[in-house]
Amino acid sequence: MFRRILRMRGIIPGILILAAISYWRLHSGPPKALGIGYVSDRDVPMWNTLAQVRQRVGDLHYGERVEIMRQEGTTAQVRTASGALGWLLDSRDLMDPSLWEQSTALLARARAMPVQARGQTKTVSNVRIEPGRNGKRIFQFPRGTQVVVLDRTVADAPQSNEDTSTGDKAAGAEEPKAKQEDWLLVLRGGGSSTTTTAPVPEASPNGAGGRASAGPVSGGPTVAQSESPGAILAAPPIAGWVLSRFIEPDLPGPVRDYASSSDLHVVAWFELNRVPDGSGGQVPQYLVAGSHGGEGQVCDFTMLRVYSWSTTRKRYETAYVESNLCGHLPIQVSSGAAGPEFHFAEGGGNGAERDYVMRQTVVRRVTSKSPGTSPSRR
Repeated sequence: MFRRILRMRGIIPGILILAAISYWRLHSGPPKALGIGYVSDRDVPMWNTLAQVRQRVGDLHYGERVEIMRQEGTTAQVRTASGALGWLLDSRDLMDPSLWEQSTALLARARAMPVQARGQTKTVSNVRIEPGRNGKRIFQFPRGTQVVVLDRTVADAPQSNEDTSTGDKAAGAEEPKAKQEDWLLVLRGGGSSTTTTAPVPEASPNGAGGRASAGPVSGGPTVAQSESPGAILAAPPIAGWVLSRFIEPDLPGPVRDYASSSDLHVVAWFELNRVPDGSGGQVPQYLVAGSHGGEGQVCDFTMLRVYSWSTTRKRYETAYVESNLCGHLPIQVSSGAAGPEFHFAEGGGNGAERDYVMRQTVVRRVTSKSPGTSPSRR
C-alpha cells in the first residue's frame, strides 16, 4: 500500500506538467506582432537569419504591408501576408502606418495638381513627406529618375559649425538668420489629372533660332530611362519633396538657351500652343517663369517670358517680358476661345490673381474680366 502511494505521488506531477503543456499549446497561438509596417523601397530582400552566412528567402516591394515580429537594433523580423518570415537588415525600409497614410494622401493630392516642369534626378535623392531635411523619408530615387515638378517651397538648411560659432553667440549679438534651401514637390509615375498644360521638351532642339520638334504632347510623367523595361512597368507612383538642386530640368531648346545665357533659374515652363512653322509643320510656343539669384527666395519666380515663333525669320522671338514681380506656383494654363490664357497668384498679403491672354503673338495682362465683355488690358 505504501509503495502504491509513492508511485501515485510520482505520477501526479507528470500528469500536471503534461496538462500545463497542452493548455499552453492550445491557448498561446502564434506569436503576436509588435506592430505593422509598410515597405518604403522598391525591392527589399528578406533573409532567413542575421548571421554572416545567410540565405535570401524572398523580396518585399513598395507599399507591401508586413507584421513586425521582432526588432534587434536596426534590424527587424517581419511576416508577410502569406505568412513568410524573414529578416530585414535595415528597419528604415519600413514606414509606420501613420507615415504610410500621409504618403498616400500626398500622392492623391499631387496627382490632381498641374505640372509645372519636368526633370530628372542628378544623383540618388531622398524623397520626404515634408520639405526640409528633418522631414521623414518615404522613398529614395536613383540617379536619372524622371519626374514632374508640381510645387516649390523653402525650408531651413542645416547649420554648419561656422554658422554656430561662439563668436555668433556673444552677448548682445543678433541670432544669425538661418540659411534656406529650395525644395520641390515632385511626382514619379502615375500621371496627373491636369497634364494637358505640361511643358514638353523638344526632341532635337537647335537653339533659339532652330526649329522645335513637332512631336506629340506627352501625356504624363515617365520613370527613369536607365531602368529595365520590366522595372519601368513595376515602378510605383511616388510623390514627395526633394531638394531642388538634385533635380536637373529638362528644358526645351529656346528656354535652355536663354536660361544659360542670362543666368536665369527656370522654375516652370509650358507649351502654350502650336503654330504653323511656315514650312508645312508646326512648332510650340512657350511660357517661361524663373528668377535670378540663389536659393531661399520668398517668391517662386520674379520674371515671365513668352517665346513666339516667327514664320518669316524661322526662329523664336521674345513676345513678352515681365520682370520685378512676385509670383507663386502653380501657374494655370488653358486654351481660351481666341488663344492661350494663363494665371497665377501674386505674392504678398493679398495673394491676388494675375491673369494673362495671348492673341497671336501679343500677350497682355487682363485687369478685369466680365462674361460677355471684352477684357480691359494694360
